[in-house]
Amino acid sequence: MTTEFDLGALLAERGAERYELHTRHLNHQLPRMLRTIGFDKVYERAEGAYFWDADGNDYLDMLAGFGVMGLGRHHPVVRKALHDVLDASLADLTRFDCQPLPGLLAERLLSYSPHLDRVFFGNSGTEAVEGALKFARYATGKPRILYCEHAFHGLTTGSLSVNGEDGFRDGFAPLLPDTAVPLGDLDALEREVRKGDVAALIVEPVQGKGVYEAPPGYLRAAQELLHRHKALLIADEVQTGLGRTGRFYAYQHEEGVEPDLVCVAKALSGGYVPVGATVGKDWIFKKVYSSMDRVLVHSASFGSNAQAMAAGLAVLSVLDSDKVVANAAATGESLRSRLAALVDKYELLAEVRGRGLMIGIEFGRPRSLKLRSRWTMLQAARKGLFAQMVVVPLLQRHRILTQVSGDHLEVIKLIPPLIIGEREVDRFVDAFTAVMDDAHEGGGLLWDFGRTLVRQAMANR
Repeated sequence: MTTEFDLGALLAERGAERYELHTRHLNHQLPRMLRTIGFDKVYERAEGAYFWDADGNDYLDMLAGFGVMGLGRHHPVVRKALHDVLDASLADLTRFDCQPLPGLLAERLLSYSPHLDRVFFGNSGTEAVEGALKFARYATGKPRILYCEHAFHGLTTGSLSVNGEDGFRDGFAPLLPDTAVPLGDLDALEREVRKGDVAALIVEPVQGKGVYEAPPGYLRAAQELLHRHKALLIADEVQTGLGRTGRFYAYQHEEGVEPDLVCVAKALSGGYVPVGATVGKDWIFKKVYSSMDRVLVHSASFGSNAQAMAAGLAVLSVLDSDKVVANAAATGESLRSRLAALVDKYELLAEVRGRGLMIGIEFGRPRSLKLRSRWTMLQAARKGLFAQMVVVPLLQRHRILTQVSGDHLEVIKLIPPLIIGEREVDRFVDAFTAVMDDAHEGGGLLWDFGRTLVRQAMANR
C-alpha cells in the first residue's frame, strides 16, 4: 500500500496559517518580533537574489539567509545535482562502506586549501566549530580555547563557550574553559598562551558581528605565537568562506597565514541541504583517529550524506565556472566604495567597512543639535535603534531585506548573494540614499517609527 502525500495541497490548505503555527508550536517570540518591526511579510517564491510576494512585488535580498544563499536561491546547477542524486538511489549512510561523494567533495574542498589535508563533514557551522574545538584540545592535550571579543561561532555548548556576546551565554553555564582576548591584541594573546594550557585561538578573519576585520598582520603573527607555544590557529570561515570576502577564504587576504583547522558551512550547502566541514592538517586527524578503536570517536549520523555532498560539489563547480569569487570582489568593492563616498554627506553615517560582499555600515552621533537630540533619545532607550530605523524603511518602502549586525550595535551588515551585480548595487545605494535623506531632513515617518521603537524598548525593560 502506498501512502499518498501532496505537499502542494497541504501548503495551499494551511500555508496562510504560517505565523499562527509558529506562534503556537515554535519560538513564539519570532513572529512577535517580526510584527513589531513590520517584517511579517508573506513571501511566495524566490530565485537568485530576489523574493516575490503574492502581489508579484519583488524584494532584493541583501541578507542571503545569514550567508547560506551564497549562490542565491534555487540555483539551477545545484537543483539539478540534487535531482540527480535522488534519482540515483544511492546506498547512502550505510555507515559500513565508503561512498564516493564525500571523498570527491573533500578532494575538491582541499584543492582550495593547499596546506590542509583532511575533512570531517557534519551538518552545520556550529558543528564544524565543535569539531575544531574537540580536535584542537585532543591534539594538543590542552583544555583552554581563546576567542576574540564580539565573536560569534555558534550556539551549541562548545561553540557557545567561545561566543563573545554575553546575551547568548547568560544562563547556560558552566561552559568550556575559555578566555576572550581583543581582536588584534597580540600582547593579550601572548599573556594567555604563556600560561601553557591553551589549545587554540579561534578567530573569524572578519567578524560577523559588527563586520570588524582582523588588523593587517595579526593572523600571521598570532599563528607564529601560537605555534611557539604548541597551540593551534582555528579560522572560522563559516560565514566568510567560499568567496564571501573576494577570496575563497578570508584568511587568504593575508600572506603566510595557514590555519591548522578551518571551519566551513553556510554557502557550501547551496541553500538546500545543511552541511558543515572541519578542514584540518593530517597530523591532527591522525592523532584524533589514532586507532581502529577510535574510528567513531567523532562522527555525525547525517554527516557526509549524499544530498549534502552533491550540493557541495555543485556549489564549488559554479564558483569556478561562473567566476563567483571574482564577482564578489569586484561587486563588493563597487558597493563599498559608493557607500563610503556618502560618509561625508551624512553626519549620521560614521563608517563603511568590509571586504568583498561582507560590508558593515556604521552610524554614529551627529553634529547638529536637532539630529543629536533625536539620536540621544534613541541611545537612551536602547543602543541599536537607529540602525533598526534604517533597516525597516529599506524593507517597507524600497523592498530590500537587510539586518542589524548585532544586538546593541548601530551597524547594518550586508551579506547578499555573491551573484549580485551593478543592478543590485544601484538599487541598494539609491534606496539607502533616500532613507538617509529622510533621516537628515527630519522625515516624520522615519522618526515616528523611532519613537515606536523607543516605547517598545522601554516596555521590554
